[in-house]
Amino acid sequence: MEAVTSTRQTTKTRKERTKRFFRRALQNRWLYAMSLPFVVWVFIFNYLPLWGWTMAFQRYKIGRSFFEQEWVGLEHFRALFQDDLFYQVLRNTLVMSLMGLVAGFVVPIFFALMLNEVRQMFYKRFVQTVSYLPHFVSWVVVAGIVTKMLSTDNGAVNDLLMWLGIIDEPIQFMAKGKLFWIIVTLADVWKETGWNAIIYLAAIAGIGPELYEAARVDGANRIQQMWHITLPGIRTTIIILLIMSIGHLISIGFEKQFLLGNNLVREYSQVLDLYALNYGLGMGRFSFGTAINIFNSVVSVILLFTANGIFKRVTKESIM
Repeated sequence: MEAVTSTRQTTKTRKERTKRFFRRALQNRWLYAMSLPFVVWVFIFNYLPLWGWTMAFQRYKIGRSFFEQEWVGLEHFRALFQDDLFYQVLRNTLVMSLMGLVAGFVVPIFFALMLNEVRQMFYKRFVQTVSYLPHFVSWVVVAGIVTKMLSTDNGAVNDLLMWLGIIDEPIQFMAKGKLFWIIVTLADVWKETGWNAIIYLAAIAGIGPELYEAARVDGANRIQQMWHITLPGIRTTIIILLIMSIGHLISIGFEKQFLLGNNLVREYSQVLDLYALNYGLGMGRFSFGTAINIFNSVVSVILLFTANGIFKRVTKESIM
């Protein structure tokens, strides 16, 4: 009898939840209608292309229909993991990603904290505007600027170092593989620091001014206020962005490496996306290139869920 009563109550609860859901959906029908085009856009451009992953398990030939392709199982993945060049490319990708992650987080946060301490609004807005302008400059232009500044022929960096007496002759920065990772990281920091700092400045603006007033009454100086009020106030924003950045750790694109690299630093400049472009699409090995991208996506998902789980346990903050 109790079991029957419990089942009836469960069924009644489900019906009530269903009614509430449809009632709420009816009330917000115009909001759902406004979001529908974006849902369709995401489905078409993000989920529908996943059908192309089947190419990684085929010996894909252009001109043949889907059912005419030859299925080869995990052959392309075995070829990928047996290629020594793959591990060199993976090393370059991970090292540049980690360097970019550390520099791309520490510098914008520090910049936002320093800019928040500026009391003259005109100077503050001017610096902020100038700092995020490089974000809108294409990597083609940025690569040209960096190459010219590091050139041995009237390059600004070499001229400055020689004028200071640090070096006796120009250094070929763009021909030294061991310096390539640093050059790419610094170029990325210069380009994106101002833009990345915007969200931290917005989070800082949401901190109540009464907290700073109370800290000043207690005798806290500016550094102590930043450490005990500002940083804890933007902690959630920092963690969420860090989790998302870790998810994209292995997907760093190829524009920077392609434009700043050359044959002399090829051993240090190739990343996974360039590897897929050169040894997949460039050689007509579409299935092999797809296998590389699947590896990239799977590792990104694993990193995202791992980072989210760790931060959820340690800091009680997560994105899901």
